[in-house]
Amino acid sequence: MTLQQALQAATQRLAVDPLLSGTARRDAEILLLRALGISRAAVFSNPSQPLTSEQSRTYDMFVDRRLCHEPVQYILGEQEFYGLPLRVTPAVLIPRPETEHLVEAVLERLPQDRSLSVADIGTGSGAIAIALARHLPLAEFTALDLSPAALEIARANATSLDVASRVQFLVSNLLAGLPPERRQNHFDAVVSNPPYVPLRDAAEMHPQVREHEPATALFAGLDGLDIFKRFIPQAQQALKSGGLLALEIGHGQQEAVADLLSRWKDVEFVSDLQSIPRVALARK
Repeated sequence: MTLQQALQAATQRLAVDPLLSGTARRDAEILLLRALGISRAAVFSNPSQPLTSEQSRTYDMFVDRRLCHEPVQYILGEQEFYGLPLRVTPAVLIPRPETEHLVEAVLERLPQDRSLSVADIGTGSGAIAIALARHLPLAEFTALDLSPAALEIARANATSLDVASRVQFLVSNLLAGLPPERRQNHFDAVVSNPPYVPLRDAAEMHPQVREHEPATALFAGLDGLDIFKRFIPQAQQALKSGGLLALEIGHGQQEAVADLLSRWKDVEFVSDLQSIPRVALARK
């Protein structure tokens, strides 16, 4: 079977599934490139090149995994975030473009020319802490997550992207795992992309999310607000006076989150490219 034939066959297999048909060609191509370890240009410059038996087996395995709705990012083991290549596994939430709005909002509000102490709560792959660390060279970070497996991935990402010396990783349920001296008036900023999906929405989610990404990083009670209700008071204690709180929020949650931030100052919301409020910002 040639490259062109393999690509066409995989596209047809994926397109049969209505949940995958919209991305069938793109997914088939991405998986082919990884299975063969070649560039896109190589596929189109030499479409009649035959696949070896081993390449065919590997490609078929990748396509089979995609047909089970496994995210392409987990099959590849990587995802780009804020221009940075990150390793991802089913232990961590796949970083999404929406979260880049959070990083941008924080960078616009924190100085690059002085020492800072920043906490990233629910760090997962380390995406937020690492992206901020790359742009805030004098800042020190504490990245917390309930999952030891997620922290292993985050450490590996921080090491490969040369910021590990400025990021401390701690197993913690929100801020509870911090040493006592860092739970009170310590941080210049606390940032988080916490779980905020309502459990009632689970049935409507794409199975590649619902069945493969970690539920503890997605869901937060029936209304999606459980973590915000616990986390915001903890952050208020941990921040210095005037410290920045930055949160990613879900669709339709602006009003509820604004109520939870009623004791804060300078509360504002940043919308994504679809004009959906996506980031909540406030000062202690």
